[in-house]
Amino acid sequence: MKRNIIIILLTALVMSSCGNFTNLYKHKLKDKDYDYMYEAAKEYYVAGQYTQAITLLNDVITILKGSDRGEESVFMLAMSYLKNKEYAVAAQSFQQYYTSYPRGKYTERARFYAGKALWISSPESQLDQTDTYTAIQELQLFLEFFPNSIYKDEAQTIIFEAQDKLVEKEFDAAKLYYNLGSYLGNNYQSSVICAQNALKDYPYTKYREDLSFLIVRAKYAQAVHSVLSKRGERYRDAVDECYAFKNEFPESSKVKDVDEMLEKSEEILKDLPEDDEYAEE
Repeated sequence: MKRNIIIILLTALVMSSCGNFTNLYKHKLKDKDYDYMYEAAKEYYVAGQYTQAITLLNDVITILKGSDRGEESVFMLAMSYLKNKEYAVAAQSFQQYYTSYPRGKYTERARFYAGKALWISSPESQLDQTDTYTAIQELQLFLEFFPNSIYKDEAQTIIFEAQDKLVEKEFDAAKLYYNLGSYLGNNYQSSVICAQNALKDYPYTKYREDLSFLIVRAKYAQAVHSVLSKRGERYRDAVDECYAFKNEFPESSKVKDVDEMLEKSEEILKDLPEDDEYAEE
């Protein structure tokens, strides 16, 4: 009965002004009434006032450690950070929870949300992708621990999206090399290597067709700008790449461009001597 009265009073308090929160915080912290502050934090959380919940939980979490409320307080703090869109701190808090409570009541959710929070906080593809890599690792571990989780499909979707962001970074680098062309070296080969590595690491990426087409273009351009001693080898390589692209993407809108490069390559190969290694590189 007493507990119900406290909850009713707390609910009324939460729904009132911020000034009441300040008064609560000062007086109850002074009185060291941590039980009251914990119940208030829960009410603020339920009411969607996550900043207030975070403030209270950070002050009681150490005191509650080892008690029945300790586990819940750590998870609720992490959820408060998540809902308050403080994603980097939320990820750290979820990691703290499942490290402290590896078999805890909320461990499944904590592992999932740790990865999701890192994914949300990861920057655009051209920037450092440390958080993206870590998000993938977190979610892969989550799937290993909880293969039948209700969050399984969402976790897998995030992993694919995160991998595509990593591929996008490699794709941008490959395009940059291609656009540099023969400036200060053979950038076409660097473009090919960059694109091939992306396909090797992430074969099911949504950028597969675009990366494959860039490889065709880069190999063809490399042949066009090649010295005579390398021309035959590189045009044959371009021809092979053209056929590989047509076999994998027969319905692609890029097939017409590939056919043009293929036709020109085969025409040039007809006019090249069989042994074209007599010219200097």
